Amino acid sequence: MISVLIADDQAMVRAGLRLILEAEDDIIVVAEAENGEEGVRLARREKPDVVLMDVRMPVMDGLEATRQITEQAEGTRVIVLTTFDLDDYVYGSLRNGASGFLLKDADGDQLVAAVRVIAAGDALIAPSVTKRLISEFADRPESTEVQGLDDLTEREVEVLALVAKGMSNAEIAEALFVSETTVKTHVSHILAKLHLRDRVQAVVAAYESGLATPGS
Repeated sequence: MISVLIADDQAMVRAGLRLILEAEDDIIVVAEAENGEEGVRLARREKPDVVLMDVRMPVMDGLEATRQITEQAEGTRVIVLTTFDLDDYVYGSLRNGASGFLLKDADGDQLVAAVRVIAAGDALIAPSVTKRLISEFADRPESTEVQGLDDLTEREVEVLALVAKGMSNAEIAEALFVSETTVKTHVSHILAKLHLRDRVQAVVAAYESGLATPGS
């Protein structure tokens, strides 16, 4: 059973999300929060598998709440919800540890699928988010050091660069003429060596380090 915490300042939104999620046999909503501070407190108490996190909330916004939850609630993963696909909070939310990003106008099937993907330990990074990250780094002339990058093998660096382009394991396997299982192994090694949680953080690390650049 996948446990979910919903953090949104609008009661009707919370009710709608709960209705969609609890219609599924494998998902249960364990708590609701109306602001980020309450979300952090409930995440520590309930230890949900997934938090659906609104960005703009009173008391504490979703950006700070995401950072605190991913630091303090081990095993809990955050999906950021927003009305705008080019919201200024997108990059900050992902940088603060969010494992996924979903628009509030996504349909019920997309929401349920997102929760299952994140709960399974994968990451949800839509093309619009990848574009947002690329545009963010296009304005940054300097790269930053990413710890562990020098420990990657030549093939792992190659795989990381393709992950940064938003390619799936299957697409990477086809591009490198290897099996999808081999790609999964490479990705796992990359995450372990760079001390990253998932592919979203890998994309951020690739651009921050300069390994991937806008237009490459």
